[in-house]
Amino acid sequence: MATQHKNIAKHSGLKIKDYIGYALGDFGICLVWVLGTSLLQTYYTNILAFDPLFIMIMFIAARVWDAINDPIMGRICDGMKKNRLGKYKRWFLYGGLPLAICSIVMFIPGTPYQFDAGMWPGYLISTVTYIFYGMSLTMIQIPYGSLASVVTLDDKERSKLSIFRSVGAMLGQLPVVLVSSLAFPKNEAGKVTPNYTALMIGIALLATGTLIALTLAYFLNKERVEPKPIMVRQKGSTVKSIKRIVSNRAMLSISVISLLNLAGSMFTSSYYSYIVFHYYTGAPSIFNMMPTIFGAISTFTMMWFVPKLGKKFGKKEISAAGCLLSTIANISMIALVNLDPNVSFIPFFVLTFISQFGAVIFSLQVWGMATDAIDDMQVKTGAREDGTSYAVYMFFRKFGQILAAVCCNCALIALGYLEFSREGREFSPEALKTMFLLATIIPAVINGAVTVALQFWYPISKKRQIELQDEKEEFYAKENAKAK
Repeated sequence: MATQHKNIAKHSGLKIKDYIGYALGDFGICLVWVLGTSLLQTYYTNILAFDPLFIMIMFIAARVWDAINDPIMGRICDGMKKNRLGKYKRWFLYGGLPLAICSIVMFIPGTPYQFDAGMWPGYLISTVTYIFYGMSLTMIQIPYGSLASVVTLDDKERSKLSIFRSVGAMLGQLPVVLVSSLAFPKNEAGKVTPNYTALMIGIALLATGTLIALTLAYFLNKERVEPKPIMVRQKGSTVKSIKRIVSNRAMLSISVISLLNLAGSMFTSSYYSYIVFHYYTGAPSIFNMMPTIFGAISTFTMMWFVPKLGKKFGKKEISAAGCLLSTIANISMIALVNLDPNVSFIPFFVLTFISQFGAVIFSLQVWGMATDAIDDMQVKTGAREDGTSYAVYMFFRKFGQILAAVCCNCALIALGYLEFSREGREFSPEALKTMFLLATIIPAVINGAVTVALQFWYPISKKRQIELQDEKEEFYAKENAKAK
């Protein structure tokens, strides 16, 4: 393949340090990203006693703001020329410190906001700090996603980058499990007793780890492809670019699919903690992060097999199979609601593991599928706008976060969670059953939708992957000929 695709081979040849360097990017991001996607929800409800309705509105407002600044960041990246610090990887250095600082500030102060004016000053402070946290993430996430396109042109190497990125992301999430178990331990009666000191020490260590990881990622990544800077200041150029991106079937479908997948993943990460706290009161505190734990086990197992399976059957095909398995596992959980929690405890966690196992197959391939979609758009339109394309892709993923926030907090509102929490009352058996059903039905519906969309909407099958490599080679051969 390397001799046949000479132009692709010129911009390939990754070594193990390249894969590790790329993985360190998502490792550093996820050390603090999970703070805002799962731990923050528990922090707001169990320490600050915030109203779930406010939390939902705040998350939605922040994501709407992201819808504005994500494309802006993408155009900034596309319009900048490569300098001695690189084109995309330079943002590891630019954004690392702001992200670390914002991640810590977001959790200050840590006692319930007691003001004469009520909760509103606390609501305002939390909104501002959370929005700045999101902006600092955008400063790194958008260029990091674009980096894969300039690290290599080879499809197999990009598939491996997707695997390593997912492994880095999973490793970055694991320390949050420890912080969560130390910050929200259970007493002998099975009640949650928040430890704010442990929470802040853990967050400070995670933020420091983020800074170190992103710095190492900068030095270990090499940009082999040099895309031309785009004239982003031309009137209407941004709108035209976005229209061109969303009109591409591959790009639009993988963006929507990723939206749904992230929504399901974030919902379980946040909502399952309430299941462990209240439905399975006998479970250890560390089980409130069980999707992360099971996801890690599945990731480290499947990372060795997914590349081979993807090569044999296709990324799309094995991803759809994995999501179908996850759907079946969640549907099976529904039958456990009529069993005593002491009896259903083990089957529930077994099915949760199977669900995560299936979801991981897709997560290991999704970033490579997104890059394939950008390639598909390039060979069809002649335009290569990695920053803007990835910004649009992340825009959809941010709406996945909105969907997760809406599902999680609407469920808490329907259960009257705030009233039970503030008054220290026990949930009724009927409320606990409703909580359990929501934790199973919602992921089942979302994973089912992802399975159908992958199978019938996303167009890059195994056959199309092979064709795409040939079309890319022809495209770059023409570009090189023009340069001469």
